[in-house]
Amino acid sequence: MVHRYLNRQIEQDLRKKMVFLAGPRQVGKTTLTGLVHKNQARQYLNWDISKDRQAILKQTFDDVPLWIFDEIHKYRKWRNYLKGLYDEFKGKKMILVTGSAKLDLYRFGGDSLQGRYHFLRLNPLSCAELKISKNKALQELFELGGFPEPFFSSSKQEANRWSAEYHTRFIHEDVLDLESVKDIGSMELLAYRLPECVGSPLSINSLREDLALNHKTVSKWIDIFERLYSIFRVLPYTYPTIKAVKKESKHYHFDWNLIDDAGARFENMIAVHLLKYVQWIQDSQARDMELRFFRDIEGREVDFIIVEKRKPVLLVECKLSDAPTSDHLAYLKRKFPEAMAWQVHLNGKKDYLTGEGIRMAPALELLKDLV
Repeated sequence: MVHRYLNRQIEQDLRKKMVFLAGPRQVGKTTLTGLVHKNQARQYLNWDISKDRQAILKQTFDDVPLWIFDEIHKYRKWRNYLKGLYDEFKGKKMILVTGSAKLDLYRFGGDSLQGRYHFLRLNPLSCAELKISKNKALQELFELGGFPEPFFSSSKQEANRWSAEYHTRFIHEDVLDLESVKDIGSMELLAYRLPECVGSPLSINSLREDLALNHKTVSKWIDIFERLYSIFRVLPYTYPTIKAVKKESKHYHFDWNLIDDAGARFENMIAVHLLKYVQWIQDSQARDMELRFFRDIEGREVDFIIVEKRKPVLLVECKLSDAPTSDHLAYLKRKFPEAMAWQVHLNGKKDYLTGEGIRMAPALELLKDLV
């Protein structure tokens, strides 16, 4: 069993406030709750299970130190419910809330829980978390994806079956549980179209034309996918001295196994690793850090930039194999010489530092030191 990276942080935070643990469905949240304070008794209640739902509504709880509420955000009055529970049992009970939606956004009735919880996001398995030290194991992660069930199956066929079933359940269960969508068929078509667009600017107009839908509908559905942790968007980086594009974002999937094109899949895997690192820093240390990409009006592009307090601290360009140094990455490194710059590859073996200060290396050399 893999020791998940959030375990210790959750245990620390539960001593002070409630903890909200969010992330994609089947990313390992329920398993993680079983490891938190594993020597203490707890009560696990899932809103999707009828008898648990009744226990929640009637407040018939066991007298144990830790209460765990899963998917309670599907209850419309969940925020006021938890506020009352926390205020009544503060200092007496630990409360852990988990869900496969952005719990900080589902705020029916306002932010009544302000100051009462810490918010943490659980992301898929990564090189650092799995302690991967060999490129063969990285290739397996690349092929199978970072969700525990398909990865530990060690089978590409099982991983593909899992992704297909996951995709269907997401649309027909998760979305319909929380959102009002009438044309579920067209939404499903959009969901199948999005993996083909990874790595390129996300054009709502192109998707609208392809699916014969209006702009507002496509935009709304993509927002839903993001709120429910199917995809995440990366915004362009802007800076006063750079004429950068400002509108179109790029998007990536938490399950990179959905993506057929090897180059796009590799870029997506790197994106998830970098997002996991950024969100860990945001959630545990409250530092002003973001994941962005770079593209200017002259067509220069760098896949990823991690910025802290609006200044780049890490520049990353992704290549499938050994390749000459990207001119675009070199340009950005000259603009921000203090930022670390990496050009990483999946299949190459070269590892060296260029005269411009760019590290050319196998992706594992960067990923193993994140989180």
